[in-house]
Amino acid sequence: MAASFLPSLLVPAVGLVFPALTMAFLFLYIEREDPTGI
Repeated sequence: MAASFLPSLLVPAVGLVFPALTMAFLFLYIEREDPTGI
């Protein structure tokens, strides 16, 4: 199978990188001063 290396890349990406980016985005979204958003 050619894509046998994908789990070793997707597991850290989904488990570490994606939650970190989501938390950073939500933190910046909540902490911003201007109430022009939703």
